[in-house]
Amino acid sequence: MYRRGERWLGIICCFVLFILVFLSLHLSVTGRFIATGHMELGCLFFVLPGAVASFFAKDGKVVGPLTGAMLALPLCLVLVHTTLTPVRSFWQEVAWLFSAVFWTSLGSLGFLLINMLRKRSVSTKKPAR
Repeated sequence: MYRRGERWLGIICCFVLFILVFLSLHLSVTGRFIATGHMELGCLFFVLPGAVASFFAKDGKVVGPLTGAMLALPLCLVLVHTTLTPVRSFWQEVAWLFSAVFWTSLGSLGFLLINMLRKRSVSTKKPAR
């Protein structure tokens, strides 16, 4: 059994990091991505919240980051349409945020794959008795 706070650590970590990545991309998007015409490359930064949250999650290494990203999605949508100037229409912003959730989940799955491969290589290097 684990403490109650450890269950929420991955969710809270992904929630905060998702919002930070979203704000950093949305606030600096006019200078970097629109001028080059490759605004979709910013979605790759959403891999980081998923991987970091999967590292901190105790049991739900995929479900915790996914939950955190899904909880951050409405807040980001409200932020972009109330305080920031929207770059895209409402439905384009919703589609972009759902693709960001996909990349966050892919980051958590990538962390699990690397962790599994690392554990497997350590177990195969031990000599058999």
